[in-house]
Amino acid sequence: MNDTSSSTRARHVAWLFLCAAMVTWGSLYVATTVALRSTPPLTLLFFRYAVASAALAVPIVVGKRNIRIPRRDWPGVFLIGAVGYFLSVAIQNYGTMLAGASAASLVNAMTPISITALAVCFLRERFTAAKAFATVCAIAGAVVVLSGGGSGGAALGIVLSIVAVFFWSLSSILARRVTAWYDPLAVSCWGMFVAMACSLPAAAVELAVVPHGQLFSRENVASVAYLGIVATALPSVLWNMSLARIDASVCGLFYPIQPLVSVALGATLLGERVGLRFAVGAALIIVGVVVAILSQRRPRGIFPSGSAAPSSSGSRSVFPGRKKAPSGRAQGR
Repeated sequence: MNDTSSSTRARHVAWLFLCAAMVTWGSLYVATTVALRSTPPLTLLFFRYAVASAALAVPIVVGKRNIRIPRRDWPGVFLIGAVGYFLSVAIQNYGTMLAGASAASLVNAMTPISITALAVCFLRERFTAAKAFATVCAIAGAVVVLSGGGSGGAALGIVLSIVAVFFWSLSSILARRVTAWYDPLAVSCWGMFVAMACSLPAAAVELAVVPHGQLFSRENVASVAYLGIVATALPSVLWNMSLARIDASVCGLFYPIQPLVSVALGATLLGERVGLRFAVGAALIIVGVVVAILSQRRPRGIFPSGSAAPSSSGSRSVFPGRKKAPSGRAQGR
């Protein structure tokens, strides 16, 4: 009975961690909008990952986690950092700057659908009726939001956000295999180091040619600290702690919380207006996300069709010719 009670309490705590992760990730877009007022997008990216990398190093050091990754797997980790953390988020920063926090976060909610579609293309997953319905809903929702985007700059921001979702999803397909073998927190940390290295020269050029405000003003320092610690490092830790007790497919059902939080904060703190077209588009996208996630629920809910999850028998591995993977958790954004 005591073991059952402890297990129940642990799951309840995991639910709280999961909700907290989604709420903090939802606040990311509003904090980014505030920081972009005085910091150019690529420079902000560098500062964000510098702070987040330092923050993620704390649980790694305290928990004595093994973050060593053999040289043969560095190309995969580099692609995750360069394509997912750097290229995708850099484009997303420009999208947020042009479209606003609410629209950018709503488009980002399409990530599970985009991953599902790419998994069909690259991992040979079956394209079921549910996946087709989810894709149609997401595309229709994006078209509705885009048609009510207002100025050309806002419409361009929405398009850039869609492109960012594509690149993030592309890196996530690779991350599924890499994080199946290594600690996802370690992969996230290394990925952010790679992104920080990529963004440093880009930020240097940007600062030389783009007008900017006071980079080290109190408001800007607070925004960057919030982005790096609260909106990046903290939810990454909470997400991984949740995945230790809850199936990844179930965790994914909480993904729509992010745009809802962002829209609420954007309207309250930034005065962003939410019209009828935006609401209709949001409803279509969120329905598509929920259907997409429900359509791929399975006992472990992490590994794509056609790739084997680590098992106690060790019969098959994500990486052919290797021993059983020590961890089967998925990586969170």
